[in-house]
Amino acid sequence: MTITSLPASPSDSAVDAWHAVVRAAHLVDLPGHVPPPGRVETEGKLRMSSVDARSVHVASVAADGSYDGVASLVLFTDRSNQHTGFLDQLAVHPRARRHGVGTRLWDAICDELVAGGRTSVSTAVELGGPGEAFATGLGLSNALSLAWYVQNIQDALAAQPVQPALPDGYAYAHWTGVVPDALADGFAEAHNAMQDAPLGDVDQGVRPWDAARVRQAAQVVEGRGGVILSSAVVHTTSGADSVAAYTELVLRDPSDARAMQYDTAVVPAHRGHGLGRAVKRHMMGVVAAAHPGVREVATTVADENGPMLAVNEQLGYRRERAIGYFQTTL
Repeated sequence: MTITSLPASPSDSAVDAWHAVVRAAHLVDLPGHVPPPGRVETEGKLRMSSVDARSVHVASVAADGSYDGVASLVLFTDRSNQHTGFLDQLAVHPRARRHGVGTRLWDAICDELVAGGRTSVSTAVELGGPGEAFATGLGLSNALSLAWYVQNIQDALAAQPVQPALPDGYAYAHWTGVVPDALADGFAEAHNAMQDAPLGDVDQGVRPWDAARVRQAAQVVEGRGGVILSSAVVHTTSGADSVAAYTELVLRDPSDARAMQYDTAVVPAHRGHGLGRAVKRHMMGVVAAAHPGVREVATTVADENGPMLAVNEQLGYRRERAIGYFQTTL
């Protein structure tokens, strides 16, 4: 086998070879009802890095030119996280397992980490599967326990057909793509409310958000071929740009039937008014109207995040499968 690094703009054939691995691994490792990643998502992540990060992609190439395994490493570039990295993906095609492919890919990832002066790395692992066994065998340990939760949109809307009324001084807002200029600063401040979300023992710093960064995050989703929807509660008595709560939903491929719930946060000064549940219920109506092909919403929640677990239960989310945020020092 040959380990090779992909260029910043990989060829279509390289994208196809990469996608064949991640799809085959997904179909074997995850329950049948969990939709596999689409090619749009695969290509987008290979061609565009996340905000405040650069990505390294390595593949194990078989004799016939196909890929036996693939790995993606995110190297953070913001000052608070230049000591660490995130293994976004390490997948081995089922036909090539137990031949040392995963270990060779891991060794290549470690070389990149050391060359970049990184002292730790983390990754998300499905608990109870081959990924957990592989990770623990390499010395990684679980720093934060989470789970995937899934909501059927139509069932949830039928159970809660009426949008909650907001207290006086609050109003709903929503948009697709980059935040409107009038809300950008307030939206960034609301993102900073995520700083008190449980992180367990994960070795990552939290970088403050500003208007430029929230715009860039949305642009990355769109640049990768996806769609990002945002719903917010605006505190009108504090000014038109004061965002009290928000939630974000992402379709990594516009044809997705399962959307991904990204951040949901309520600014501390506005907690205790049911805004978390209200803004997520508002998003249900937004996505149902704008993207009727979306049937489900999936999200991850830390086991210790009691308030968000309670909100999700009220909105019809069910626990699907457990994952862990594993990490190790180098």
